[in-house]
Amino acid sequence: MMEYDEEDFLLLSGIQHYAFCKRQWALIHIERQWQENVHTAVGEIFHKRAHDKFSYEKRGDVLITRGLPIHSRTLGICGECDVVEFQTAEQGIPLFGHKGTYRPFPVEYKKGKPKGTEADVIQLAAQAMCLEEMFSVPVFEGALYYGEIRRREPVTVGQDLRCKVQEMTADMHRLYEKGRTPQGKWTKGCPTCSLKDICMPRLGKMPSVKTYIENRLSGGME
Repeated sequence: MMEYDEEDFLLLSGIQHYAFCKRQWALIHIERQWQENVHTAVGEIFHKRAHDKFSYEKRGDVLITRGLPIHSRTLGICGECDVVEFQTAEQGIPLFGHKGTYRPFPVEYKKGKPKGTEADVIQLAAQAMCLEEMFSVPVFEGALYYGEIRRREPVTVGQDLRCKVQEMTADMHRLYEKGRTPQGKWTKGCPTCSLKDICMPRLGKMPSVKTYIENRLSGGME
């Protein structure tokens, strides 16, 4: 199986951008463009509250870590988990300084509510796959915590999700190597995107110069 060098790793968080909109991902991760809006600002504050890097606490039989650095050489991605709970499990792994064996359970924090897309679920699945590779233990479950509804949504990391993560990360690497930003296309998610003024997705609906000239010469509409 192919493995990526560390210098070729892409940000794991980018897979959520990619799943939402390939052009948004390319603008951020290839062209290095960014623009804040109220949604991104609130989201940043929400994540800072969830993170307390390199700290952990114990609640009963569960060890809770925050801001845990993770990576996968096979996917070529790296990043951080908002929260990883190490839950006691017979088929788990030993942890230094603690009795018993544990299995990692990633929890990703989102400020809003469950969306009608798989973007958040795919990001969590990518985290689970990184944890599997790092700790050499299967990770079949995780959860998304949504601040607006204040509860967790359980996620089963099945084979379909894993295939999507593999396909998306491979495509992200191909686009990154080519330095190619996909053309814009207006969708229902565009109005809330912080990059809409940079992206200008409605230009994708504009006629070509050739079509414009032909319409003008024939007396048609612009």
